[in-house]
Amino acid sequence: MTTIRMTAQAVTVDAAAGDEPTRTITGIAVPYGVDAVVMGGQTVRIEAGALPIDGPAPRLLEQHDTNRVVGLVTERSDTEEGMMFSAKIAETSAGDDLLALLKMGAYDSVSVGIEPIDVEQDGKTTVVKAANWSELSVVYEPAFADAKITQVAASAEEEEIEPQPDPEEDHTMFEESTPEVVEAEPVKAEAPAERPTTVFAQPRKLQLPGVGEYIIAMREGGHRWHQMNENIRAATGDVVVSDAGGLVPTPVVQPLYDDINALRPIVSALGARSMPDAGSTFLRPKIANHSGVAVQSSELGSVNTADFDISNVTFTKKTFAGTLLLSEQVIDFSTPSMLQAAVNDLAGQYGLATEDYVVDQMAAAITNSQEVIVTDATSSSEFIADMYTAAASIATTGNYFPNALVVSPAKWATLGSLVDGDGRPLFPQAAPSNSAGLLPDGVTAGNGNPLGLSLVVSNQIGSQAIGNKTATEYYWLMNTRGVEFYENYKGFLQVASATTLGLQVTVRGYVACEVLDVNMIRVLGPDATF
Repeated sequence: MTTIRMTAQAVTVDAAAGDEPTRTITGIAVPYGVDAVVMGGQTVRIEAGALPIDGPAPRLLEQHDTNRVVGLVTERSDTEEGMMFSAKIAETSAGDDLLALLKMGAYDSVSVGIEPIDVEQDGKTTVVKAANWSELSVVYEPAFADAKITQVAASAEEEEIEPQPDPEEDHTMFEESTPEVVEAEPVKAEAPAERPTTVFAQPRKLQLPGVGEYIIAMREGGHRWHQMNENIRAATGDVVVSDAGGLVPTPVVQPLYDDINALRPIVSALGARSMPDAGSTFLRPKIANHSGVAVQSSELGSVNTADFDISNVTFTKKTFAGTLLLSEQVIDFSTPSMLQAAVNDLAGQYGLATEDYVVDQMAAAITNSQEVIVTDATSSSEFIADMYTAAASIATTGNYFPNALVVSPAKWATLGSLVDGDGRPLFPQAAPSNSAGLLPDGVTAGNGNPLGLSLVVSNQIGSQAIGNKTATEYYWLMNTRGVEFYENYKGFLQVASATTLGLQVTVRGYVACEVLDVNMIRVLGPDATF
């Protein structure tokens, strides 16, 4: 859900007296029916009654920073003017600092952070009709002219502070001062809506901003960012940004984008077991021949005799590892951290490689005895019939039924596209009474329970050979007890070189996987030649 932050206007500050400390602020959080350009440049109007007066209390923050929780909204009241509030400031060092700044007038505005749940468009204005109210922030930059704090109450012992008058509005945003540089993660802001250019009655002498001022305005967005760019154009005349001589920085937006989600869905479904430390191989015993019991033919007649044999399945440990050599300079100079990015990427690649190995082992065990041929992959009736045929085949051999349907993203798409005779999804997101199972997250995730099975979607099911076909062409119906996965994840090894100022980073681990009972697996798809 998109969070909209609406910054309120200047305030009147009063100190309250009383026998007990109150540490409260009171005022209007947001006016109703007023258009304002909010953080990100979007024009928003809040309708009356859009914000809840009950439910979880919004947290009180400073400057929308979730790392600076300074209190809690204790009262909410809907009026014709807007949403009124009272908030309690925590008795912490951060709360004490905030209270001092409020009393001296350094902070004089509030801003709501909401998550719209019912909106409509009125031209370029987004009209919020209902929203969740998650937080209220004490801020200094206005957007709503009528939203204000009307009172700050500290304690009886503290000196009463007279209301601070609003300073004369100054459109010159760049004064000769040393700004505090706020290091924060830049946010992606939508392009601000069209706003009238400020017209001054007298020519104003504008100066180019300092680097700190520029970064702060860019971080805040909205009207301040738009006004800064207007003032830069007015101050420089025909000078373009490229002529600003390093005043305009090139920010690096964090976090680092990664195009791979390194999950191991099949390994998660099987469960990773601990392997013994000693030896490069280890044995897993399994019953090869079962004993027999039968009706005695007659008194003193021979009873059934059958051998009971145990065999061993040999598991061979495989070493999975990857390494990178990083210079000390790239580690020290990079933002985001190159070392942390390299470690995260190596860990992800380890996960994908071990998932791929499991699919290799499963595919190598398949023969035509495990194959159920599907002639029409788009037929819902054939899919259901073939699934029950395959499930019965698994149950016939050992009285175990399948518990998982493992598929590639391509077969997951086919599964989700199946419809019944009336054109309704065979596996819908909601649960009608006649549903054969659900895909509750739709196209957003590979979760679901088609025909009661646990759905497992892995992008490592790909070109592994199933006869003359590939693994991605099949539905894999299985009972996960037939495949076992063992792992000893060793983590990271770092070796520094004093002669080259390099750091060798290596991820490694031991893995062993075998199919204990191939009769616990059936593959449904095209007829393959083995």
